[in-house]
Amino acid sequence: MKKLIISTLFATMMAGTAFADTTLKLVEVITSPERTETLKSIVGKFEAANPGTKVDIISLPWNEAFQKFATMVSAGDVPDVMEMPDTWLSLYANNGMLESLEPYLAKWEHTKELTPRALELGRDVNNTAYMLPYGFYLRAMFYNKKLLAEAGVKEPPKTMEDFTKASEAVSKLSGKYGYCMRGGPGGLNGWMIFAASMAGDNTYFKEDGTSTMNSEGWAKGIEWMVDLYKKGYAPKDSVNWGFNEVVAGFYSGTCAFLDQDPDALIAIAERMKKDDFGVMPLPKGPAGKSYPTIGYGGWSMFTTSQNKDLSWKLIATLEGPEGNIEWNKKIGALPAYTAAEKDPFYAGDQFKGWFEELADKDTVPTVMPTYLEEFAFFKDSMAIKTSQQALLGDISAKDLADQWADYLTKAQQKFLAKK
Repeated sequence: MKKLIISTLFATMMAGTAFADTTLKLVEVITSPERTETLKSIVGKFEAANPGTKVDIISLPWNEAFQKFATMVSAGDVPDVMEMPDTWLSLYANNGMLESLEPYLAKWEHTKELTPRALELGRDVNNTAYMLPYGFYLRAMFYNKKLLAEAGVKEPPKTMEDFTKASEAVSKLSGKYGYCMRGGPGGLNGWMIFAASMAGDNTYFKEDGTSTMNSEGWAKGIEWMVDLYKKGYAPKDSVNWGFNEVVAGFYSGTCAFLDQDPDALIAIAERMKKDDFGVMPLPKGPAGKSYPTIGYGGWSMFTTSQNKDLSWKLIATLEGPEGNIEWNKKIGALPAYTAAEKDPFYAGDQFKGWFEELADKDTVPTVMPTYLEEFAFFKDSMAIKTSQQALLGDISAKDLADQWADYLTKAQQKFLAKK
């Protein structure tokens, strides 16, 4: 009888274990209310298809995400799956914290439907898919048609020189400015775009690993950015602006120009009449070229996950055609699937500027050196602090270029030494 009771108790415990609920932790880092609601919608479908599985979504505010997530990781609070920005990929992949998705991609039915670019960028570290990109963020220039007309600017500027003149003209209007400068979190893209365009070259390093940041062309582009702010062609408080602030600055009519990715369309299209704004290719530098940054975000799995197959199922739901299109239509990124180009949503005039850039041989989509382990800190901490110092006059534009060059040279030479 005693053996029967023990056997029954053991069987009950085992059954309880087999059917116990499983909770996956998912961290979102490029956060907004609209994105989070869309994420919950897609995750809800995953939970319905996998009874007994719950997904705990942790949404970190983007302006503080880098530090907050690093603190979580150092405390051992590591998720199963996370939204991985391109600039963080090298940091976590090179430290052995991310699971290779290659075994899953080899068997997944939708792998062949992804764009070659998505697979290429997902394998940016050691040619291994430590991340599956969900979409791409390509910079183009939003412009306010009414403000330009009021300032007497007859057509959108095609060159950086004309952009400066147009910004000056708009800034003469009471309470108006030319450029919605992103001086706070996420602002590095603008500096890189205009510095490379001024230099006529998007090469970040020489063969020996020396950074080009303080070379004549790049340094001149950095000085051009500082001058825009110091001359009053950007709002004074834009030294602290992040994504939400620059987008609000544009749709409120405070400034006439905004360089941003397609995700800015969400808020702008909701608040402005479609005939009052346009999206054009970025203005070209003296060499007749422009270098819009192309960034990407994706989904990664951490090696510490105790439920790797289930975590992959979650990624597959988020990245599958249905989830991917739903997600990108809401966040504004260009999807990772080749078939998405035929979707009527992307065929309208609002996306015209980005597709013009992709078709222009003198517009070169440029990936920042995200493969460097030190780049995440550079982009989300050092670059913000030092660029703000330059805008406020605490250091010169030359000092800024020199500091960036010194830091990136050390990072690149360390990278080369490991190869």
